[in-house]
Amino acid sequence: MNLFSLEMWERFSFYGMQGILAIYMYFAMTQGGLGIDQGVATSIVGAYGGAVYVFCIVGALVSDRLIGPQRTLFASAVLIMLGHISLALLPGVPGLVTGLLCVAIGSGGLKATAATLVGSLYAVDDPKRDAGFSLYYMGVNIGGLLGPLVTGFLQQNWGFHLGFGAAAVGMAVGLVWYVLTRDSLPANANRVPDPLPRSRFVLWGVIAVVAVLLVVILVLAGVINPGNLANIVVGISVVAAIIIFAIMLTSSKITATERSRVLAFIPMFIGTAAFFALFQQQFTVLVVYADERLNRSIFGWEMPISWPQSFNPLFILLLAPVFAALWTKLGRRQPGTPVKFAIGILLVGVAFLLFVPMAPVAGVPVLWVALILLVATFGELSISPVGLSLATRLAPAAFPVMMMALYNLAVALGTALSGSLSTLYSVDHEVAYFGITGLVTIAVGLIMLAIAKPVTRGMAGVH
Repeated sequence: MNLFSLEMWERFSFYGMQGILAIYMYFAMTQGGLGIDQGVATSIVGAYGGAVYVFCIVGALVSDRLIGPQRTLFASAVLIMLGHISLALLPGVPGLVTGLLCVAIGSGGLKATAATLVGSLYAVDDPKRDAGFSLYYMGVNIGGLLGPLVTGFLQQNWGFHLGFGAAAVGMAVGLVWYVLTRDSLPANANRVPDPLPRSRFVLWGVIAVVAVLLVVILVLAGVINPGNLANIVVGISVVAAIIIFAIMLTSSKITATERSRVLAFIPMFIGTAAFFALFQQQFTVLVVYADERLNRSIFGWEMPISWPQSFNPLFILLLAPVFAALWTKLGRRQPGTPVKFAIGILLVGVAFLLFVPMAPVAGVPVLWVALILLVATFGELSISPVGLSLATRLAPAAFPVMMMALYNLAVALGTALSGSLSTLYSVDHEVAYFGITGLVTIAVGLIMLAIAKPVTRGMAGVH
Protein backbone atom coordinates (compact mmCIF):
# COMPACT_ATOMS: atom_id res chain seq x y z
CA MET A 1 0.00 0.00 0.00
CA ASN A 2 2.94 2.36 0.48
CA LEU A 3 3.72 2.44 -3.26
CA PHE A 4 0.02 2.70 -4.10
CA SER A 5 -0.31 5.70 -1.78
CA LEU A 6 2.85 7.41 -3.03
CA GLU A 7 1.86 7.01 -6.66
CA MET A 8 -1.71 8.17 -6.00
CA TRP A 9 -0.52 11.35 -4.27
CA GLU A 10 2.21 11.93 -6.86
CA ARG A 11 -0.37 11.71 -9.67
CA PHE A 12 -2.72 13.92 -7.62
CA SER A 13 -0.01 16.58 -7.44
CA PHE A 14 1.20 16.09 -11.02
CA TYR A 15 -2.19 16.28 -12.74
CA GLY A 16 -3.49 18.82 -10.25
CA MET A 17 -0.62 21.16 -11.10
CA GLN A 18 -0.85 20.43 -14.82
CA GLY A 19 -4.58 21.14 -14.77
CA ILE A 20 -3.99 24.82 -13.97
CA LEU A 21 -0.49 25.24 -15.45
CA ALA A 22 -1.40 26.56 -18.91
CA ILE A 23 -3.93 29.10 -17.66
CA TYR A 24 -1.46 30.23 -14.97
CA MET A 25 0.97 31.11 -17.72
CA TYR A 26 -1.39 32.82 -20.17
CA PHE A 27 -3.87 34.49 -17.81
CA ALA A 28 -3.22 38.21 -17.40
CA MET A 29 -1.34 39.38 -14.31
CA THR A 30 -4.54 41.04 -13.11
CA GLN A 31 -6.06 37.53 -13.02
CA GLY A 32 -3.12 36.09 -11.08
CA GLY A 33 -1.31 34.73 -14.15
CA LEU A 34 2.00 35.53 -15.81
CA GLY A 35 0.66 37.11 -19.01
CA ILE A 36 2.60 34.81 -21.33
CA ASP A 37 1.39 34.45 -24.93
CA GLN A 38 -1.24 31.70 -25.10
CA GLY A 39 0.51 29.70 -27.85
CA VAL A 40 3.84 29.89 -26.03
CA ALA A 41 2.16 28.78 -22.79
CA THR A 42 0.60 25.65 -24.29
CA SER A 43 3.87 24.90 -26.10
CA ILE A 44 5.72 25.02 -22.77
CA VAL A 45 3.20 22.59 -21.25
CA GLY A 46 3.86 20.15 -24.10
CA ALA A 47 7.64 20.56 -23.76
CA TYR A 48 7.43 20.02 -20.02
CA GLY A 49 5.30 16.88 -20.46
CA GLY A 50 7.71 15.48 -23.03
CA ALA A 51 10.70 16.29 -20.81
CA VAL A 52 9.20 14.16 -18.02
CA TYR A 53 9.50 11.08 -20.25
CA VAL A 54 13.00 12.03 -21.40
CA PHE A 55 14.03 12.31 -17.75
CA CYS A 56 12.65 8.78 -17.23
CA ILE A 57 15.76 7.58 -19.05
CA VAL A 58 18.01 9.62 -16.75
CA GLY A 59 16.13 8.27 -13.73
CA ALA A 60 16.55 4.69 -14.93
CA LEU A 61 20.30 5.17 -15.38
CA VAL A 62 20.67 6.73 -11.91
CA SER A 63 18.69 3.86 -10.40
CA ASP A 64 20.43 1.04 -12.29
CA ARG A 65 23.98 2.39 -12.09
CA LEU A 66 24.30 4.65 -9.03
CA ILE A 67 21.91 4.46 -6.08
CA GLY A 68 19.24 1.81 -6.68
CA PRO A 69 15.47 2.15 -7.20
CA GLN A 70 14.34 2.92 -3.63
CA ARG A 71 16.77 5.78 -3.07
CA THR A 72 16.03 7.14 -6.56
CA LEU A 73 12.29 7.01 -5.83
CA PHE A 74 12.69 8.83 -2.51
CA ALA A 75 14.94 11.56 -3.95
CA SER A 76 12.58 12.00 -6.90
CA ALA A 77 9.54 12.38 -4.63
CA VAL A 78 11.35 15.02 -2.56
CA LEU A 79 12.28 16.88 -5.75
CA ILE A 80 8.65 16.82 -6.94
CA MET A 81 7.47 18.24 -3.62
CA LEU A 82 10.08 21.02 -3.79
CA GLY A 83 8.92 21.81 -7.34
CA HIS A 84 5.32 22.29 -6.24
CA ILE A 85 6.45 24.39 -3.27
CA SER A 86 8.43 26.58 -5.69
CA LEU A 87 5.33 27.11 -7.84
CA ALA A 88 3.27 27.91 -4.76
CA LEU A 89 5.69 30.30 -3.05
CA LEU A 90 8.11 31.77 -5.60
CA PRO A 91 6.55 34.57 -7.67
CA GLY A 92 6.68 35.03 -11.41
CA VAL A 93 8.85 33.31 -13.99
CA PRO A 94 11.64 32.24 -11.54
CA GLY A 95 9.09 30.20 -9.58
CA LEU A 96 7.70 28.72 -12.81
CA VAL A 97 11.13 27.67 -14.13
CA THR A 98 12.33 26.27 -10.79
CA GLY A 99 9.08 24.42 -10.19
CA LEU A 100 8.80 22.85 -13.63
CA LEU A 101 12.45 21.73 -13.66
CA CYS A 102 12.12 20.07 -10.26
CA VAL A 103 8.81 18.38 -11.08
CA ALA A 104 9.97 17.21 -14.53
CA ILE A 105 13.21 15.68 -13.23
CA GLY A 106 11.51 14.22 -10.16
CA SER A 107 8.56 12.77 -12.09
CA GLY A 108 10.95 11.18 -14.58
CA GLY A 109 12.88 9.52 -11.77
CA LEU A 110 9.72 8.35 -10.02
CA LYS A 111 8.22 6.94 -13.23
CA ALA A 112 11.44 5.04 -13.91
CA THR A 113 11.50 3.31 -10.51
CA ALA A 114 7.99 3.00 -9.04
CA ALA A 115 6.83 0.18 -11.34
CA THR A 116 10.16 -1.61 -10.81
CA LEU A 117 9.61 -1.58 -7.05
CA VAL A 118 6.04 -2.85 -7.45
CA GLY A 119 7.41 -5.74 -9.51
CA SER A 120 10.03 -6.48 -6.84
CA LEU A 121 7.23 -7.25 -4.35
CA TYR A 122 6.24 -10.38 -6.30
CA ALA A 123 7.96 -13.36 -7.84
CA VAL A 124 7.74 -13.47 -11.65
CA ASP A 125 5.27 -16.39 -11.48
CA ASP A 126 3.31 -15.08 -8.46
CA PRO A 127 -0.43 -15.16 -9.32
CA LYS A 128 -0.87 -11.98 -7.23
CA ARG A 129 1.52 -10.02 -9.49
CA ASP A 130 -1.13 -8.77 -11.96
CA ALA A 131 -3.45 -7.85 -9.09
CA GLY A 132 -0.65 -5.81 -7.53
CA PHE A 133 -0.07 -3.87 -10.74
CA SER A 134 -3.83 -3.38 -11.13
CA LEU A 135 -3.96 -1.81 -7.67
CA TYR A 136 -0.98 0.39 -8.54
CA TYR A 137 -2.70 1.47 -11.79
CA MET A 138 -5.84 2.31 -9.81
CA GLY A 139 -3.75 4.62 -7.63
CA VAL A 140 -2.47 6.42 -10.74
CA ASN A 141 -5.96 7.15 -11.99
CA ILE A 142 -7.52 8.00 -8.62
CA GLY A 143 -4.83 10.65 -8.23
CA GLY A 144 -5.36 11.81 -11.80
CA LEU A 145 -9.10 12.09 -11.18
CA LEU A 146 -8.93 14.05 -7.93
CA GLY A 147 -5.96 16.34 -8.67
CA PRO A 148 -7.59 18.67 -11.26
CA LEU A 149 -10.82 18.77 -9.24
CA VAL A 150 -9.11 20.03 -6.08
CA THR A 151 -6.55 22.40 -7.60
CA GLY A 152 -9.07 23.78 -10.11
CA PHE A 153 -11.56 24.56 -7.35
CA LEU A 154 -8.89 26.23 -5.21
CA GLN A 155 -7.51 28.21 -8.15
CA GLN A 156 -10.93 29.48 -9.17
CA ASN A 157 -11.86 30.59 -5.66
CA TRP A 158 -8.57 31.59 -4.02
CA GLY A 159 -5.92 31.84 -6.73
CA PHE A 160 -3.23 29.84 -8.52
CA HIS A 161 -0.70 29.65 -5.72
CA LEU A 162 -3.13 27.96 -3.35
CA GLY A 163 -3.84 25.42 -6.11
CA PHE A 164 -0.11 24.74 -6.50
CA GLY A 165 0.14 24.60 -2.71
CA ALA A 166 -2.48 21.82 -2.64
CA ALA A 167 -0.33 19.85 -5.09
CA ALA A 168 2.66 20.31 -2.76
CA VAL A 169 0.63 19.17 0.27
CA GLY A 170 -0.59 16.10 -1.64
CA MET A 171 2.96 15.12 -2.54
CA ALA A 172 4.08 15.72 1.06
CA VAL A 173 1.33 13.41 2.39
CA GLY A 174 2.35 10.66 0.00
CA LEU A 175 6.02 11.11 0.87
CA VAL A 176 5.46 11.00 4.65
CA TRP A 177 3.36 7.83 4.37
CA TYR A 178 6.00 6.26 2.14
CA VAL A 179 8.80 7.04 4.63
CA LEU A 180 6.77 5.59 7.51
CA THR A 181 6.00 2.34 5.66
CA ARG A 182 8.98 1.74 3.37
CA ASP A 183 10.38 -0.96 5.67
CA SER A 184 7.83 -3.24 4.03
CA LEU A 185 9.79 -3.06 0.77
CA PRO A 186 12.02 -6.06 -0.04
CA ALA A 187 15.69 -5.97 0.94
CA ASN A 188 16.79 -5.75 -2.71
CA ALA A 189 14.98 -2.41 -3.16
CA ASN A 190 18.29 -0.63 -2.60
CA ARG A 191 20.33 -2.96 -4.81
CA VAL A 192 22.16 -1.31 -7.70
CA PRO A 193 21.72 -3.76 -10.63
CA ASP A 194 24.61 -2.55 -12.79
CA PRO A 195 26.96 -0.39 -10.68
CA LEU A 196 29.00 2.23 -12.49
CA PRO A 197 32.73 1.59 -11.81
CA ARG A 198 34.19 4.20 -9.48
CA SER A 199 36.94 4.81 -12.02
CA ARG A 200 34.32 6.33 -14.34
CA PHE A 201 32.63 8.63 -11.80
CA VAL A 202 34.82 11.60 -12.71
CA LEU A 203 34.26 11.14 -16.45
CA TRP A 204 30.48 11.04 -16.17
CA GLY A 205 30.52 13.87 -13.63
CA VAL A 206 32.40 16.05 -16.10
CA ILE A 207 29.97 15.07 -18.89
CA ALA A 208 26.99 16.03 -16.71
CA VAL A 209 28.51 19.40 -15.76
CA VAL A 210 29.39 20.18 -19.38
CA ALA A 211 25.85 19.27 -20.48
CA VAL A 212 24.30 21.58 -17.88
CA LEU A 213 26.68 24.43 -18.77
CA LEU A 214 25.88 23.97 -22.46
CA VAL A 215 22.14 24.26 -21.77
CA VAL A 216 22.72 27.38 -19.65
CA ILE A 217 24.81 28.99 -22.41
CA LEU A 218 22.19 28.19 -25.06
CA VAL A 219 19.46 29.68 -22.86
CA LEU A 220 21.47 32.83 -22.20
CA ALA A 221 22.23 33.14 -25.92
CA GLY A 222 18.53 32.84 -26.76
CA VAL A 223 18.99 29.66 -28.79
CA ILE A 224 16.74 27.86 -26.31
CA ASN A 225 13.72 29.99 -25.48
CA PRO A 226 10.12 29.46 -24.32
CA GLY A 227 8.79 29.60 -27.86
CA ASN A 228 10.86 26.69 -29.19
CA LEU A 229 11.09 24.42 -26.13
CA ALA A 230 8.56 21.92 -27.49
CA ASN A 231 10.38 21.68 -30.83
CA ILE A 232 13.68 21.13 -29.01
CA VAL A 233 12.20 18.25 -26.98
CA VAL A 234 10.81 16.82 -30.25
CA GLY A 235 14.31 16.99 -31.76
CA ILE A 236 15.97 15.42 -28.72
CA SER A 237 13.43 12.58 -28.71
CA VAL A 238 13.90 11.85 -32.43
CA VAL A 239 17.71 11.95 -32.31
CA ALA A 240 17.87 9.81 -29.16
CA ALA A 241 15.46 7.25 -30.67
CA ILE A 242 17.48 7.01 -33.89
CA ILE A 243 20.68 6.46 -31.89
CA ILE A 244 19.12 3.74 -29.72
CA PHE A 245 17.58 1.94 -32.71
CA ALA A 246 20.95 2.09 -34.51
CA ILE A 247 22.83 0.73 -31.47
CA MET A 248 20.52 -2.25 -31.16
CA LEU A 249 20.17 -3.03 -34.85
CA THR A 250 23.94 -2.96 -35.47
CA SER A 251 24.91 -4.82 -32.30
CA SER A 252 26.46 -8.27 -32.52
CA LYS A 253 24.76 -9.11 -29.21
CA ILE A 254 21.30 -9.62 -30.75
CA THR A 255 20.07 -12.56 -32.78
CA ALA A 256 18.36 -12.40 -36.17
CA THR A 257 14.99 -12.95 -34.48
CA GLU A 258 15.62 -10.13 -32.01
CA ARG A 259 16.69 -7.82 -34.84
CA SER A 260 13.43 -8.58 -36.66
CA ARG A 261 11.49 -7.68 -33.51
CA VAL A 262 13.34 -4.38 -33.09
CA LEU A 263 12.56 -3.49 -36.72
CA ALA A 264 8.91 -4.37 -36.10
CA PHE A 265 8.88 -1.93 -33.19
CA ILE A 266 9.69 1.04 -35.47
CA PRO A 267 6.11 1.46 -36.80
CA MET A 268 4.81 0.89 -33.28
CA PHE A 269 7.11 3.69 -32.07
CA ILE A 270 5.73 6.03 -34.74
CA GLY A 271 2.15 4.99 -33.95
CA THR A 272 2.65 5.62 -30.23
CA ALA A 273 4.03 9.11 -30.94
CA ALA A 274 1.13 9.88 -33.32
CA PHE A 275 -1.43 8.81 -30.72
CA PHE A 276 0.05 10.86 -27.88
CA ALA A 277 0.50 13.92 -30.12
CA LEU A 278 -3.30 14.21 -30.04
CA PHE A 279 -4.15 12.54 -26.76
CA GLN A 280 -1.86 14.79 -24.69
CA GLN A 281 -3.56 17.89 -26.06
CA GLN A 282 -6.03 17.50 -23.19
CA PHE A 283 -3.37 19.47 -21.26
CA THR A 284 -2.75 22.07 -23.96
CA VAL A 285 -5.49 22.75 -26.52
CA LEU A 286 -8.30 21.35 -24.38
CA VAL A 287 -7.39 23.76 -21.56
CA VAL A 288 -7.81 26.73 -23.93
CA TYR A 289 -10.98 25.14 -25.33
CA ALA A 290 -12.42 24.68 -21.83
CA ASP A 291 -11.55 28.31 -21.02
CA GLU A 292 -12.91 29.93 -24.18
CA ARG A 293 -15.43 27.56 -25.78
CA LEU A 294 -17.16 25.50 -23.08
CA ASN A 295 -20.38 26.44 -21.36
CA ARG A 296 -19.23 25.58 -17.85
CA SER A 297 -22.22 27.14 -16.11
CA ILE A 298 -24.28 24.76 -13.96
CA PHE A 299 -27.34 26.40 -12.33
CA GLY A 300 -25.45 29.68 -12.12
CA TRP A 301 -22.21 28.14 -10.81
CA GLU A 302 -19.21 28.03 -13.15
CA MET A 303 -17.19 24.82 -13.31
CA PRO A 304 -13.39 25.34 -12.96
CA ILE A 305 -11.45 25.21 -16.22
CA SER A 306 -9.39 22.19 -15.16
CA TRP A 307 -12.30 19.91 -14.28
CA PRO A 308 -12.84 18.39 -17.76
CA GLN A 309 -9.34 16.90 -17.40
CA SER A 310 -10.75 14.52 -14.79
CA PHE A 311 -13.02 12.84 -17.35
CA ASN A 312 -10.21 10.68 -18.77
CA PRO A 313 -9.03 9.10 -15.47
CA LEU A 314 -12.68 8.58 -14.48
CA PHE A 315 -13.32 6.70 -17.73
CA ILE A 316 -10.11 4.71 -17.22
CA LEU A 317 -11.25 3.60 -13.77
CA LEU A 318 -14.62 2.53 -15.17
CA LEU A 319 -13.48 0.95 -18.44
CA ALA A 320 -10.08 -0.63 -17.73
CA PRO A 321 -11.67 -3.67 -16.01
CA VAL A 322 -14.07 -3.99 -18.97
CA PHE A 323 -11.21 -4.04 -21.48
CA ALA A 324 -9.24 -6.50 -19.35
CA ALA A 325 -12.27 -8.80 -19.20
CA LEU A 326 -12.84 -8.41 -22.95
CA TRP A 327 -9.28 -9.41 -23.86
CA THR A 328 -9.47 -12.33 -21.41
CA LYS A 329 -12.80 -13.45 -22.86
CA LEU A 330 -11.52 -13.28 -26.45
CA GLY A 331 -8.31 -15.11 -25.58
CA ARG A 332 -6.50 -16.11 -28.74
CA ARG A 333 -9.27 -14.54 -30.84
CA GLN A 334 -8.42 -11.01 -29.66
CA PRO A 335 -6.79 -8.70 -32.24
CA GLY A 336 -2.99 -8.63 -32.38
CA THR A 337 -1.04 -5.73 -30.92
CA PRO A 338 -0.54 -3.90 -34.27
CA VAL A 339 -4.32 -3.99 -34.87
CA LYS A 340 -4.97 -2.70 -31.33
CA PHE A 341 -2.54 0.14 -32.03
CA ALA A 342 -4.35 0.94 -35.29
CA ILE A 343 -7.71 0.98 -33.49
CA GLY A 344 -6.34 3.31 -30.80
CA ILE A 345 -4.91 5.74 -33.37
CA LEU A 346 -8.13 5.74 -35.39
CA LEU A 347 -10.21 6.42 -32.28
CA VAL A 348 -8.16 9.43 -31.16
CA GLY A 349 -8.41 10.80 -34.73
CA VAL A 350 -12.19 10.36 -34.62
CA ALA A 351 -12.26 12.08 -31.22
CA PHE A 352 -10.67 15.18 -32.76
CA LEU A 353 -13.17 15.19 -35.63
CA LEU A 354 -15.95 15.32 -33.04
CA PHE A 355 -14.84 18.86 -32.20
CA VAL A 356 -15.77 20.01 -35.73
CA PRO A 357 -19.61 19.90 -35.46
CA MET A 358 -19.42 22.17 -32.41
CA ALA A 359 -17.56 24.96 -34.26
CA PRO A 360 -20.74 27.08 -34.83
CA VAL A 361 -21.92 26.61 -31.22
CA ALA A 362 -21.22 29.57 -28.95
CA GLY A 363 -21.13 27.62 -25.68
CA VAL A 364 -20.17 23.98 -26.20
CA PRO A 365 -21.84 21.61 -23.69
CA VAL A 366 -19.45 20.01 -21.22
CA LEU A 367 -21.04 16.62 -21.94
CA TRP A 368 -19.89 16.91 -25.57
CA VAL A 369 -16.29 17.17 -24.40
CA ALA A 370 -16.96 14.22 -22.10
CA LEU A 371 -18.04 12.24 -25.20
CA ILE A 372 -14.87 13.28 -27.03
CA LEU A 373 -12.68 12.19 -24.12
CA LEU A 374 -14.63 8.93 -23.83
CA VAL A 375 -13.75 8.08 -27.44
CA ALA A 376 -10.13 9.10 -26.80
CA THR A 377 -10.07 6.90 -23.68
CA PHE A 378 -11.21 3.90 -25.73
CA GLY A 379 -8.18 4.65 -27.89
CA GLU A 380 -5.88 4.95 -24.89
CA LEU A 381 -7.01 1.58 -23.55
CA SER A 382 -6.19 0.05 -26.95
CA ILE A 383 -2.63 1.43 -26.94
CA SER A 384 -1.24 2.50 -23.59
CA PRO A 385 -1.53 -0.71 -21.51
CA VAL A 386 -0.36 -2.94 -24.37
CA GLY A 387 2.42 -0.65 -25.58
CA LEU A 388 4.44 -0.89 -22.39
CA SER A 389 3.98 -4.65 -22.31
CA LEU A 390 4.97 -4.92 -25.98
CA ALA A 391 8.23 -3.06 -25.37
CA THR A 392 9.23 -5.59 -22.69
CA ARG A 393 8.27 -8.54 -24.90
CA LEU A 394 10.10 -7.32 -28.02
CA ALA A 395 13.23 -6.26 -26.13
CA PRO A 396 16.47 -8.08 -27.03
CA ALA A 397 17.96 -9.94 -24.06
CA ALA A 398 21.01 -7.65 -24.12
CA PHE A 399 19.02 -4.38 -24.25
CA PRO A 400 15.90 -4.50 -22.02
CA VAL A 401 16.48 -1.00 -20.61
CA MET A 402 17.09 0.52 -24.06
CA MET A 403 13.80 -0.85 -25.38
CA MET A 404 11.95 0.67 -22.44
CA ALA A 405 13.81 3.91 -23.14
CA LEU A 406 12.47 3.79 -26.70
CA TYR A 407 8.89 3.45 -25.48
CA ASN A 408 9.36 6.43 -23.16
CA LEU A 409 10.90 8.41 -26.04
CA ALA A 410 7.83 7.66 -28.19
CA VAL A 411 5.59 9.11 -25.47
CA ALA A 412 8.00 12.05 -25.02
CA LEU A 413 7.93 12.73 -28.77
CA GLY A 414 4.12 12.63 -28.91
CA THR A 415 3.73 14.79 -25.80
CA ALA A 416 6.19 17.40 -27.09
CA LEU A 417 4.41 17.35 -30.47
CA SER A 418 1.16 18.11 -28.64
CA GLY A 419 2.84 21.31 -27.49
CA SER A 420 4.18 22.17 -30.94
CA LEU A 421 0.80 21.55 -32.57
CA SER A 422 -1.02 23.60 -29.94
CA THR A 423 0.62 26.78 -31.23
CA LEU A 424 -1.41 26.34 -34.44
CA TYR A 425 -4.75 26.26 -32.60
CA SER A 426 -7.06 29.23 -32.37
CA VAL A 427 -10.79 29.56 -31.87
CA ASP A 428 -11.10 31.28 -35.25
CA HIS A 429 -9.53 28.32 -37.11
CA GLU A 430 -10.69 25.37 -35.03
CA VAL A 431 -12.48 23.58 -37.91
CA ALA A 432 -9.25 23.48 -39.89
CA TYR A 433 -7.17 22.58 -36.84
CA PHE A 434 -9.31 19.72 -35.52
CA GLY A 435 -10.28 18.55 -39.02
CA ILE A 436 -6.73 18.34 -40.39
CA THR A 437 -5.12 16.84 -37.27
CA GLY A 438 -7.97 14.33 -36.94
CA LEU A 439 -7.85 13.24 -40.60
CA VAL A 440 -4.05 12.98 -40.68
CA THR A 441 -4.12 10.81 -37.56
CA ILE A 442 -6.86 8.61 -39.04
CA ALA A 443 -4.65 8.19 -42.11
CA VAL A 444 -1.80 7.04 -39.84
CA GLY A 445 -4.19 4.57 -38.21
CA LEU A 446 -5.27 3.18 -41.58
CA ILE A 447 -1.63 2.75 -42.62
CA MET A 448 -0.97 0.92 -39.35
CA LEU A 449 -3.95 -1.32 -40.06
CA ALA A 450 -2.67 -2.01 -43.59
CA ILE A 451 0.79 -3.07 -42.38
CA ALA A 452 -0.45 -5.02 -39.34
CA LYS A 453 0.21 -8.44 -40.88
CA PRO A 454 3.84 -7.83 -41.95
CA VAL A 455 4.54 -6.11 -38.61
CA THR A 456 3.09 -9.13 -36.79
CA ARG A 457 5.33 -11.45 -38.83
CA GLY A 458 8.32 -9.28 -37.98
CA MET A 459 7.50 -9.61 -34.28
CA ALA A 460 8.41 -13.29 -34.66
CA GLY A 461 5.99 -15.03 -32.35
CA VAL A 462 5.22 -12.06 -30.10
CA HIS A 463 1.58 -11.04 -30.34
